[in-house]
Amino acid sequence: MNIAKLGSSGPVVNALQNALAAHGFQPGSAGGIFDAATEAAVKAFQSAAGLPADGIAGPETAAALGLAAPPSPIPAVTVPMVAQMCPGAPVANIAAHLPLVLDALAAPQLADKPMVLMALATIRAETGRFAPICECVSPYNTAPGGADFGLYEGRSSLGNTQPGDGPRFKGRGFVQLTGRANYEKFGKAIGLGAALIGNPDLANQPKIAADLLAAFLKSRETRIRAALSAGDLAAARRLVNGGAYGLDDFTAAYKIGNGLLAG
Repeated sequence: MNIAKLGSSGPVVNALQNALAAHGFQPGSAGGIFDAATEAAVKAFQSAAGLPADGIAGPETAAALGLAAPPSPIPAVTVPMVAQMCPGAPVANIAAHLPLVLDALAAPQLADKPMVLMALATIRAETGRFAPICECVSPYNTAPGGADFGLYEGRSSLGNTQPGDGPRFKGRGFVQLTGRANYEKFGKAIGLGAALIGNPDLANQPKIAADLLAAFLKSRETRIRAALSAGDLAAARRLVNGGAYGLDDFTAAYKIGNGLLAG
């Protein structure tokens, strides 16, 4: 919504007056003219909503009235800022991939501060280099002396039902998507159909990796927001990783970003 103030008129003001009335703040005669009565109603609503009561209906007031989405912090997320959140990540990687990640977050309405920080901190915890990567062999996925990623074989929780699914659907991308079921579910969610099942390495293509990250976070959005709102970063991390792996990196990145990003 455009800024509306005393003397403004037209459809924007009419929408504002209707929204004020719906919230119990009568704007006088309405009719699409921003008069003194409308200004008084705006000030009263702003006071009640904890906003500066200046009588000017800008983006924050419009958002509080349900007329517009809250201002996105994405334009303020810069390469230098993310470099501070992800020390050690090559700046070239951040410059190349940050726009893709931010674009992917915007589409499913994850462009507010908590979810942007959640995504960026997840990338630090999962990749370290701000680039899509394949999961490495580790005690978490491979038994001593066993086949690579053998601990993923036959895991019903991952949907691994066929021989070879363990290494075939190992972690990839910004979020380390793992398991046949997740490749199938989130491949469809981002419009790839069954292509990700046929070619799992697509999950490491930067744009696809960014879209998968956004889709994965969206699928857990309600619980992630609740955890972040409660200040429980460990719980937010578990909703992505299932445990505490990378928690220190995740926590450090989130806290750095929270201090750097306004809002």
